[in-house]
Amino acid sequence: MTDEISAVQLPLLASPRNPRVQLVEDAENLALAVAELAGQSGAFALDAERASGFRYSARAYLVQVQRGDSPIYLIDPAKISPEGVAEPFADLAAVLAADTWILHAATQDLACLAELGLKPTSIFDTELGGRIAGFPRVGLGPMTENLLGFRLAKEHSAVDWSQRPMHADWLNYAALDVDVLPGLMAAVAESLESQGKADFAAQEFEHLLSFAPKPPKVDRWRGMSGLHDVKDQAKLAIARSLWTAREALALKMDVSPGRLVPDAALVAVTKNTPRSRSELAGRKDFNGRASRTYLDTWWSAITDGLEARDLPPLRLPATGIPNHRNWAMKFPAADARLNALKPVMTAIAEEVQMPMENVLTPDFMRQLAWEPPAQNTEDAVSVALRALGARSWQAQLCAGRFAAALEQVEESAEA
Repeated sequence: MTDEISAVQLPLLASPRNPRVQLVEDAENLALAVAELAGQSGAFALDAERASGFRYSARAYLVQVQRGDSPIYLIDPAKISPEGVAEPFADLAAVLAADTWILHAATQDLACLAELGLKPTSIFDTELGGRIAGFPRVGLGPMTENLLGFRLAKEHSAVDWSQRPMHADWLNYAALDVDVLPGLMAAVAESLESQGKADFAAQEFEHLLSFAPKPPKVDRWRGMSGLHDVKDQAKLAIARSLWTAREALALKMDVSPGRLVPDAALVAVTKNTPRSRSELAGRKDFNGRASRTYLDTWWSAITDGLEARDLPPLRLPATGIPNHRNWAMKFPAADARLNALKPVMTAIAEEVQMPMENVLTPDFMRQLAWEPPAQNTEDAVSVALRALGARSWQAQLCAGRFAAALEQVEESAEA
């Protein structure tokens, strides 16, 4: 179907098919929207827009929701609750808990919706469903083209949703994203059912209900672009101090840190540290919108870094299992097991027509190779995979063949 569609010019869906789109900016209209949604039946089409890359926070600046024959409601949390508290959305949360949420790439939106007290009791993720169904392209636009037969207007995908007032064409774009979700859900569900994968998807959607964002990495400042080749602890102390100062300023101003001073500028003065405030002010490679207006902040950070006594280590202590790329030389037995599991994983993914990472989280396979069960039986491998976090369907697909591969490695080692 994809090849046939790509060969023709699809019609452009530039406006939602639902003629009723309502912007909700106050508590009174939110109450009316909640009453309308409560009076409808069926799943809720949901989406959220953040201001990633513009703001420090990851809060939702727009929540789009539609159910049954209701209007598409474009709810403005920043207007209704400028402080970002969840209380004004309690009635909405209660209604949304009554049925399934249709989301596309749910993990992108669940956290910011939870900040508003909006939490699902059931999810259908059209993007994840598309992966399980084996669609080669699972973005909202390509899936709309493939399954519904028209193109989406997507020119506003990276705008600053924190701006007020929001542009009318932005709101139209936002409405489109939920307008297509019920149709996508139906098409994806049909494909999953026809392939015998409906239970796979159901288990994955259930797993999404416990989704939580990964905790921040330790020493996040080490992730600045270009810092990897700094091998001096005193220099790293300066980098840490500059990054911490930028983080505090970004939080205070609610501006994305890189928009204040980019990583490249902080790393440049880390590597070639200025000897005075005036020298810092004259550096062309120290740039960004806050590089001069907050010059005292940056110079103070450099001074603090120079005077630091708690110098950061050149490398953080290793956590978890060793990097599998080093196993061949240092841990040959584990490497042999991993190399035996890889082609099995590739074959399973090809058979079920699904990306390998959706068949099984790659780290689970590495963990199994690093520390296999005492016995190479299907039951033992299944228990080990489930303990790592694999869902039942994943363990059922992989455990038997993984066990056979591990047993073969062990027999070869004993021969």
